[in-house]
This record gives sequence, structure tokens and C-alpha cells, in this order.
Amino acid sequence: MAAARDLFASHGFHQTSMAELAVSAQVSVGQIYRLFKGKEEIIEALVNVDSDEWADAMADLRARVDKGELTIERAFERALMHNVSAKDEALSFDILAESFRNPAVGNRIAALCARFRAILRDFACIANPDLSGEALDAAEEMILACMFGLGHRSLSLPKLSAEVTARRSAQMIVAGLRAVR
Repeated sequence: MAAARDLFASHGFHQTSMAELAVSAQVSVGQIYRLFKGKEEIIEALVNVDSDEWADAMADLRARVDKGELTIERAFERALMHNVSAKDEALSFDILAESFRNPAVGNRIAALCARFRAILRDFACIANPDLSGEALDAAEEMILACMFGLGHRSLSLPKLSAEVTARRSAQMIVAGLRAVR
């Protein structure tokens, strides 16, 4: 899995051959095929591992907000920091592209987003308990779009550090949520 992550990120999913993957992982091609039917299943496995880890981290942030250990602004900051400092940006683009071609990957991404939506919805309501209906739906969409967008910011040659971007973005999200009536 680590070899696949490295090769897919540096060479691209479709440009990486199973032979290259086997050499990098120091296993035979046959061994890879005993574990996975093909590269598509490897991508699915990577998505599963990453989405489970990220969903657990988001649930932890939610629990820490509930316990009063984090403010809602700090929770957003930490969630955004995860995306802003993502080191596998090229791999992420490849996986998102693959999700349009591969229904299993697409369904996994959709399931991941559904898990995030519930937590982001909770975060939005903590920031502004009066949010409901269309305004709450729009808040959920906007926050999810910010998270996706900030996870792919390096191509825009950002002026701010990851830390400042996450902190300021969290401040703006919370201020925007609180301003909605």
C-alpha cells in the first residue's frame, strides 16, 4: 500500500505499472494479484484506509468540542489544517478522477462525504444554533467545498502558510455561519 501510494502520487495511477509496483514493494506481481484484482482495487483500499482515518479524526474533533476541549473555531481550524497540509495532493486528484470512472471508488468517496456532512452539519449548528433548512444545507455544502478546495491549493501558489490559511479560513467560516439568520 505504501509503495502504491508513493508511485501513484509521483507517477500517476494510470502511468504506474504493476511491475513497477512490485519492484517498489519488493514483492512479485503475482503476490499483488493475490491481494488485489488490479490497480482499481488498490485505489479502493487506499481510499478506504484514508477515509476511515479521516472520519475517525473528524469524530474525535466533534467529541472534543462536546467536552469543551476545543472551540468550534479551533475544531474547524484543525479539520482544515488536515486538508491544507495534505501531502498527497497529486494522488488525491488521481483518486477523484478515478472516482468518476470507477463506481466502487465513487461510492466510497460519496460515503466518506456523507460521514463528513453529518459532522460538518453539527459543527455549523454549534457555530449557529439557529441554522436550519436550506441555510443549514448551504452551510454544509460551503464547508465541504472549502475543505476540498483547500486540499488542492498548492497549484495556486498560495501566499499564506498552511497554518495561517487554516486559522483564517476557520475564523471566516465561523463568522459567516454566525452571520446567517
